[in-house]
Amino acid sequence: MHAGIDGFRFDLAPILGRTANGFHTTSRTLHTILTDEVLEDRVMIAEPWDIGPGGYQLGNFPDGFLEWNDRARDDIRRYWRGDSYMAGGLATALSGSSDIFSRCGGTETRSVNFVAAHDGFTLFDLVSHSHKRNGRNGEHNRDGHDENYSWNNGVEGEHDNRTVLARRRQDVAALLSTLFATRGTIMLTAGDEFGRTQNGNNNAYCQDNDLTWLDWEAADEHLIALVAKLSAMRKRFSVFSETRFFSGGKDVVWLSASGSEMGVPDWEHAQGPGLAMLVHSADYKLKTEVRLAILFNRSTSALDFHLPTGENKHWRHLPGNRPTKQFHLRPRSVQFYFEH
Repeated sequence: MHAGIDGFRFDLAPILGRTANGFHTTSRTLHTILTDEVLEDRVMIAEPWDIGPGGYQLGNFPDGFLEWNDRARDDIRRYWRGDSYMAGGLATALSGSSDIFSRCGGTETRSVNFVAAHDGFTLFDLVSHSHKRNGRNGEHNRDGHDENYSWNNGVEGEHDNRTVLARRRQDVAALLSTLFATRGTIMLTAGDEFGRTQNGNNNAYCQDNDLTWLDWEAADEHLIALVAKLSAMRKRFSVFSETRFFSGGKDVVWLSASGSEMGVPDWEHAQGPGLAMLVHSADYKLKTEVRLAILFNRSTSALDFHLPTGENKHWRHLPGNRPTKQFHLRPRSVQFYFEH
């Protein structure tokens, strides 16, 4: 019997580059992994932090390593939580975090983008709990990460109020849509595609029971369908799988809801409700170049956008194909359009 191994994810990976003189990108261990004839074509992923000296090394691993990007994770969370001055952080995360991965002349992102992982809150708990609930772990709730950039949509923890549940599902959909719109490699933890919960436990490694088991009977079919559509969209358009950084020219344009290019006042607006990201992409389905528009509305009110239209072209809503001249976003939502 043969098992196929696509690659490896290294927990606490800075130890691989740590020498007596500190962390070095060119350490012998890292170099040996990347040049080994058996491993050289495998996917290598680093969790770029540990608790040792110089333990936070995001962006400092050599080419050939992808890296978990907790900066993007936190900025996406903070944007949707409603924190002030987060438009720039969201745009950076969507663009592949060039501020981190362009060090030493890098021209491509090595970011692994995620919103939730096996450590920490599940995606649904992220929008259902303002505080961790780790009492079952036996450490008096002292274990686990304290700052989760989470929110509860008005009520802490499990609740059967339909309005609260609808808001939580809406926020999970917005977070999923944002994740699938990022440039780089995306990671989605099993169960987050259907709304799994650990009842607020953000350090459940020690639990092997109904707290961590995947409850397929409780799966949210609407979220599953959304993830399937987002996956198909990401596969259809080349821009999402490309890794080179945007040049800062017209390969990406950021618009306010009014349709004008974002200026300093827009970027520095404390509570800017929404923005649009315009990019060019190959459309593998239509076998042509198109322009994509990704619209974000994080406010609790509906928001109308205006998009520039090319000559003899029409904007069409994804995942359908219907042409439209109106861009009306529901509260707390993300929508995708392509121009053809």
